[in-house]
Amino acid sequence: MSISKEVLRRRTFAIISHPDAGKTTLTEKLLLYAGAIHIAGSVKSRKASRYATSDWMEIEKQRGISVASSVMQMEYRDCVINLLDTPGHKDFSEDTYRVLTAVDAALMVIDAANGIEPMALRMMEYAAERHLDRLIVVNKIDSPDLNLPALLAQIQATFGKECLPLNLPDAGGTKVVDCFYNREGHSDFGSVADAHRALVEQVVEVDADFVDRYLNDGDIDASELHAPLEQALREGHLIPVCFVSARTGAGVVELLDLVAKLLPNPTKATRRTS
Repeated sequence: MSISKEVLRRRTFAIISHPDAGKTTLTEKLLLYAGAIHIAGSVKSRKASRYATSDWMEIEKQRGISVASSVMQMEYRDCVINLLDTPGHKDFSEDTYRVLTAVDAALMVIDAANGIEPMALRMMEYAAERHLDRLIVVNKIDSPDLNLPALLAQIQATFGKECLPLNLPDAGGTKVVDCFYNREGHSDFGSVADAHRALVEQVVEVDADFVDRYLNDGDIDASELHAPLEQALREGHLIPVCFVSARTGAGVVELLDLVAKLLPNPTKATRRTS
């Protein structure tokens, strides 16, 4: 049975996090940069024209938090992306857990200043139990007095060494630098070359042929590693870590590119257990 082109274009993921990590603000920026909306709304807006797209209920506008999941769709780079913005508050967490039974990937947003909080930990554990592709997005990288190296170490200690940065913040958190395709470069912390090497070594482990090539020839061009990169993500052998500022938009386009290129379409999604 052939799969239609429309089905192959679909990407479906949920944005999850602890309250106030910036889920809804990030959702607005993703919609804006994909061209689905013309003005990014705010969870704290007092103007009707500036309410966040996903916070359409009156109680959400009054309280400035999401109380129910919202489904939004956008087209980007020939993909149809279905994005589900979920509640972060524990009082409404059942809705989030239900959403995670219906998506192919979970994008966990972590506040760069506050680190990993209990609700985020439980949601990531549930996403892992559902065998979902998981991505970690460190938000608010433009906040003052951050210790991002310590946060990355905390992420790896909590969720495993498979949590590796696909990009790193640069220029004081005003932009990010890719670590998968770039073999070297400048960043605010850490070595791009070391991050690139760690990614390649992690990805090639899922394919014996690439392991042999890497051992014999050294570095493999990242353009050849898309298939094993997808496989590593599907198998939980890699949990990409990306850095963004949803407020300024730093790293958001790079995150959109990652969603379009890397997240599974329905033919590649791992089957979830009930």
